[in-house]
Amino acid sequence: MMEAKILIVEDEKDIARMIDYNLKKESYKTVMLHDGSFAAMTAAKERPDLILLDLMLPGLDGLDVCRRLKADDRTSSIPIIMLTAKSEESDKILGLGLGADDYVTKPFSVKELLARVQAVLRRTRAKPSRAESFKAGVLEVDFLKVEARVKGAAVELTSKEFELLKALALSAGKVLSREDLLSKAWGMDAALELETRTVDVHVGTLRKKLRSEGKRIITVKNYGYRFEDK
Repeated sequence: MMEAKILIVEDEKDIARMIDYNLKKESYKTVMLHDGSFAAMTAAKERPDLILLDLMLPGLDGLDVCRRLKADDRTSSIPIIMLTAKSEESDKILGLGLGADDYVTKPFSVKELLARVQAVLRRTRAKPSRAESFKAGVLEVDFLKVEARVKGAAVELTSKEFELLKALALSAGKVLSREDLLSKAWGMDAALELETRTVDVHVGTLRKKLRSEGKRIITVKNYGYRFEDK
């Protein structure tokens, strides 16, 4: 069983207490907030291994909290699972585009939430690949330092964007399906897979951030993506 600290940011106190109780039963350490105003500050201080972040929060909503977390070097690599009562696809896509790792729509079962927590922590705690770096054209990727550069200039990537780039680079020249990329970058079991649309959203933002080198990520119609390293 993993020993990890989890920050719960949820304004509905009954839900927050239920999450807190069940996480502690699984031997996780927890920190709980009911307002978004101090979430980013608390995360920077506590350095949790994972953040459960509600979207509808008083003070500062979850999307703004997510933006602040990903803009701060101290917290940008902390994985985030969004908790939301919103079912609209646009809200989920926006949150994932900001760098969230997964989402759970309310009402959710404790079993489902714990499974997603475990899946995200497994991925983020996975051993690094034997390959230490990768270079293609003016793109350089350092897997150990978790850095990407284009023409020597640092490219600011979310943890999920970096994992996607890493998966594509390590399989350069090969076509990876969206399901392959979900497995490699998210590390989820098939039963817990996100919608494949999630991959498209993250690839889109990754291409833009890589600027001229974004064209190396080739869309293979009706299948997935290929990274061209030549």
